[in-house]
Amino acid sequence: NLSGPPYSGPRIKPLLDGINSPNDMKSLDISELKQLAHEIRWDVLENVSKTGGHLSSSLGVVELTVALHYVFDMPEDDIIWDVSHQCYPHKMLTGRRSQFPTLRQQGGISGFCKRKESVYDSFGAGHSTTSISAAQGMSVAKSMLNKRKNNNIAVIGDGAITGGMAYEAMNSAGYLKNRMIVVLNDNGQVSLPTGTQSAGGVIPASQLSAYTSNLLVSKPFQDFRDFAKNFNKILPENIQDVNKRIDEYARGIVSGGTLFEELGFYYVGPLDGHDLDNMVPILEKLRDSDSNKPVLLHIKTNKGQGYPPAEAASDKMHGVGKFDLGTGVQFKSKGGQPSLTSIFANALIDQATEDRTVVGITAAMPGGTGMDIFGRRFPKRTFDVGIAEQHAVTFAAGMACEGLKPFCCIYSTFLQRGYDQVIHDVAVQNLPVRFMLDRAGLVGNDGPTHHGCYDLAYMGAIPNLTIMSPSDEIELKNMVTTCALHDDGPTVLRYPRGTGYGPKILQELFGYDLENGAIPAKGTALPIGKGRIVRVPGGINLAKYGASSQLSRLNRGRERKDRVAILSFGTRLHEALVAANEVEESDPTIGVTVADARFMKPLDIDLVRELVDENCALITIEEGSIGGFGSHVLQFLSLDGALDNGQLKFRPMVLPDVYFEAATQAEQYEEAGLNSRHIKGTVLRMMERIEIPVLQDL
Repeated sequence: NLSGPPYSGPRIKPLLDGINSPNDMKSLDISELKQLAHEIRWDVLENVSKTGGHLSSSLGVVELTVALHYVFDMPEDDIIWDVSHQCYPHKMLTGRRSQFPTLRQQGGISGFCKRKESVYDSFGAGHSTTSISAAQGMSVAKSMLNKRKNNNIAVIGDGAITGGMAYEAMNSAGYLKNRMIVVLNDNGQVSLPTGTQSAGGVIPASQLSAYTSNLLVSKPFQDFRDFAKNFNKILPENIQDVNKRIDEYARGIVSGGTLFEELGFYYVGPLDGHDLDNMVPILEKLRDSDSNKPVLLHIKTNKGQGYPPAEAASDKMHGVGKFDLGTGVQFKSKGGQPSLTSIFANALIDQATEDRTVVGITAAMPGGTGMDIFGRRFPKRTFDVGIAEQHAVTFAAGMACEGLKPFCCIYSTFLQRGYDQVIHDVAVQNLPVRFMLDRAGLVGNDGPTHHGCYDLAYMGAIPNLTIMSPSDEIELKNMVTTCALHDDGPTVLRYPRGTGYGPKILQELFGYDLENGAIPAKGTALPIGKGRIVRVPGGINLAKYGASSQLSRLNRGRERKDRVAILSFGTRLHEALVAANEVEESDPTIGVTVADARFMKPLDIDLVRELVDENCALITIEEGSIGGFGSHVLQFLSLDGALDNGQLKFRPMVLPDVYFEAATQAEQYEEAGLNSRHIKGTVLRMMERIEIPVLQDL
């Protein structure tokens, strides 16, 4: 029933039930392939409604997935899904349907393609714009190794194709004449969500998207007969002929394929991406061609196809939590604290209200970075550049040159793609670009391609950067203000996926003295490079009681050998405070000090020296990999001579040197050993209150 709500699909799925691998569908006819597509679409819906995940992108490629697996022979042939968040139908046809109740869960199947998960996952992904390069590499390798078949299909969306790497690959493919098919899946959804108010309006953030949209409306969908007539004229192409090039260019003007053909591709399309009657024979013709010329097959699909709530939603229900299948309404917890992303966005609005030079930049992630919130208030100061992180960084640098205050808002994991620009275009020139790194640390169900584990290591190595991380929502507001007012060089503010703590926890655990029990509406600028002591032995909070808190040491931690300090960078401060309380409850002699570093660069060396002088042991903790905050502290301690006399024990608590697969954030931090119980255990081992296992006994 699609006339609902309530919406419902088939109660039984006889064709899908009989498929365990793509070979099982080879005997089906077109009418059965259509029925199979219908069954897959509803199986995706039923499963994702119970687990959450990337929904609408998968719904939009069901027919394409069926056609590709019907025509080509995986794993000998390679199908590479760009980003691969649309891979659910592919996984169902390749033996993983029974595992969908574990989708994006600890020990379950990934929400993306992973080579180690299945031989049918030709290339792993999670970030965008990699598929054409990978397919080209596979094509060259198969040719050089004289493999019997050389079919390589890259499926890339009109969002991912805005990334520059796609053009680098297409330019190379046309030049090298690699046998490959690029399927351009055009659904008009460039950003997440598309339609965010910005300086470019509410249209997709890409002139290329406008170009391909014009292709779709300039002529009717191509059917197989039209395709075959033109295809037989052009292919196979084994010689270069002036007349043929003239004909090709002329056909490009008529069909609208000029851009891709000038890059050396044979353009086919546009096709209806939900029409199996035409897609299957066209793909068969391309498969059986002897030509080595790369082909671009342009198809039009609807994101969320076949499920009215997804088709109608502003974000097309791109990424969803659990939802009611009959209505499309997502289940959300009630009364929770606001997300750190929304807190950041509103803090930035406060700054932009007072300073007209403040602007926001996003690389096709307005929803994930809070730029959709900012854009509703300041559309003309919001810039969505598409999936183009390199461009976003240098674009921000140019703005800074002319006196604007650009806030470049990018996920930690995606800024990896613009690293050279951070160094060459921003830091070397000491331009005051503000980098806002959302999703720092472990992010949960999206898994290893999306964790923000490495920014402290890769950004910490760059001179001129000021790097900070908030411990809570009040500090986040303060740091947004700090960045806005800091014009002496580039700043980096990193914060995790998650929510604020709320007034109760902030007062009872963190020791804030909140006026009327309310979180301050606006942030206050912090002194650059200065941290704070949050807790001293006995649990007294310095911010609240000042020097009188030293009286707490009369009862515990009387001697330096009984005192330990935890220096936190970022939101592990909550776990550090919980651990400190538990340690002191378990042992009346130990005194635990907890400090919030606030800044990694410049490091508060006065605070570090104070902690070293007062305590026999120092623990650092962060939500980052080896080479980050703890490494910077250790470097300072070594150069400062604090380790020379053997009077200080030091332990950095960082993310282990492994990739963390999909799970909840809590499960991932438990696996990483960065929760309160692990901090408590580290303290007790360092203070020799529990026995340390011998390595060879483990």
